[in-house]
Amino acid sequence: MGYLEMSEKELVARAVAGDQMAYRAIYQLHEKAIRGRVSGYFKWKADVDDVVSESFQKAFANLSGFDTARELRPWLSTIATRTALDHLASIKREDAKKEGIKLKATESGQEGQDPLTEVTPEEEIINDESHERLMAFIDELSPLYKEVMIKYMVEELEYEEIAKALDLELNTVRTRIRRGKQQLAEMMLRGEVE
Repeated sequence: MGYLEMSEKELVARAVAGDQMAYRAIYQLHEKAIRGRVSGYFKWKADVDDVVSESFQKAFANLSGFDTARELRPWLSTIATRTALDHLASIKREDAKKEGIKLKATESGQEGQDPLTEVTPEEEIINDESHERLMAFIDELSPLYKEVMIKYMVEELEYEEIAKALDLELNTVRTRIRRGKQQLAEMMLRGEVE
């Protein structure tokens, strides 16, 4: 029996045991669906290719923790959706950074402090981290701050939107974001995540 005819459970077991052909079969069986899942998020094929590739890398890195009683495709789709959102957020940040540089250049002759430079030390440290490392750090946050920080930093929601989405008081959201930023900055300074 060929790899493509094997059950998902058997493919996952073989892949976890190090069988490269099983990884390849999982990729072949699900790549088209995952590509379809994320292609609507992006204008450029290169972005779709990056997200599909990164999604499978993440899935394969975590395959040993996959519950084989579940179906593989929904799990892969969830990973792909989160990866697409992360990728979109990084594109938006890059665009905002470019716009900020342009705006800064045009306003540099004006008096007073440029509002773009009003960044807290914590934000400065966080902004210097690559997106992939940032996501690794966010994953290490305590559960109290993690969900709020994902909504704030990855999904780029406003405080009010986060409060509504998580059914929290606005001041609670503000406090958790402030403390979450402090925790992230401290972890980054110590370099706790590789």
